[in-house]
Amino acid sequence: MASDFLFNVQYGIDHVLDINGYDHVLFLILLTVAYSFESWKQLFMLVTAFTLGHTVALLLAAYGVLNIDDALVEFLIPVTIALAAIYNIIDGGKSIKSKGASWLFLITLCFGVVHGLGFGREFKLFIGKSDDKLLPLLEFALGIEIAQLIIVFLVLLLGLVTQVIFKRNRRDWILVVSAAVLGLVIPILKANIFW
Repeated sequence: MASDFLFNVQYGIDHVLDINGYDHVLFLILLTVAYSFESWKQLFMLVTAFTLGHTVALLLAAYGVLNIDDALVEFLIPVTIALAAIYNIIDGGKSIKSKGASWLFLITLCFGVVHGLGFGREFKLFIGKSDDKLLPLLEFALGIEIAQLIIVFLVLLLGLVTQVIFKRNRRDWILVVSAAVLGLVIPILKANIFW
């Protein structure tokens, strides 16, 4: 039983850190880049919202409640990344200071659902015909959260190094990283246009 738990958690970690599925990492980079270690609580809530949305989508897919065309989902995933990049470029980290970021939480939750739908088919194969889908899903979600926190920590650390050691201001850091991610996601977006 402990081996199943470890396997499922590791599967969640591998899902996020898979070099071929780097879209998840790109979104996390964009989610994190505007934050610092001082605002870790708000960032943790956003990352958890993303995991929650991802988990809800997998749960709905595992029980056959939600089936969306894979081509549409594969298009929507880079759309969410592009929108997050554009938001960062326009906002430049200004909304972090505002207390009313509940709309950001809701959007991140919705984006988590979209990203979860992209993994729904594979997760259904992973779960198979098992009656107990909830426990493996929660273990998998724990692995996702662990991997996401690793990425978040690394992005925060890189931001700190860039701003303190290399004397770059926070807005420049946000703009450069967001523009770079947008540049990476545009070809993915073009390749996945489904109409």
